[in-house]
Amino acid sequence: MQFLHLLTPRNRTRRTNRQLGGLLAFVAGAINAGGFLAVKQYTSHMTGIVSAMADDIVLGHVLLALAGLSSLLSFICGAVTTTILVNWARRKNLHAEFALSIMLEAFLLLVFGLLGANLNALIELFVPTTVLLLCFIMGLQNAIVTKASNAEIRTTHMTGVVTDLGIELGRLIYWNRTHTEDLAHFVKADRDKLQIHATILALFIVGALIGASSFKWIGFLTTLPIAAVLTLVALPPLLRDLQAYLHSSKGALQ
Repeated sequence: MQFLHLLTPRNRTRRTNRQLGGLLAFVAGAINAGGFLAVKQYTSHMTGIVSAMADDIVLGHVLLALAGLSSLLSFICGAVTTTILVNWARRKNLHAEFALSIMLEAFLLLVFGLLGANLNALIELFVPTTVLLLCFIMGLQNAIVTKASNAEIRTTHMTGVVTDLGIELGRLIYWNRTHTEDLAHFVKADRDKLQIHATILALFIVGALIGASSFKWIGFLTTLPIAAVLTLVALPPLLRDLQAYLHSSKGALQ
């Protein structure tokens, strides 16, 4: 509990950014893998969605192209929402800069669970709605850690993480002709970056395995513990802001 409470303070450190990034990478893996079992589509992979849109346009599949465009716009809207919430909280000098988006994500995960439980009822309505909701959640979450870490960490798509990991591994195994580090062509790996990218990737994979297994065996009830953890992470700064608001309101009345 103490660890969860230290993930969303207003004053950030590299350590808290990485801890929050690791947790959200785990959540992203679980949602992405579980969401695929629900709607047969990965909802954080915008590269694939944009490529599929191009294919559908060329092949004349207009409705599929429009569906891809809707998913892309939903992801963008999620990122826009986080940016607005963070900047609004900063202007109001709130502690819940990032907790607002995390709490919203927890709520939307519960909505996802509710929609998923009714997928078979009105499949033509609920499946597209669920896809758009998951894309929105992924955009929302990816922007949280991106804003918190000044774009050092991203959690919902692994292409950039794996690329950066490969770059640092290449630097690590590169053979320098000299051990003098101040030379122009001396190559040195950033072990700090190597560690964080490896950790993010590992936690995403673990989250995907657990999420897929949980969705397979217990279904959409899987969203309940994930939403509960996100709520615990978001509550402390939200409660501090609420306490400050009530205190100021009481002072104004007196």
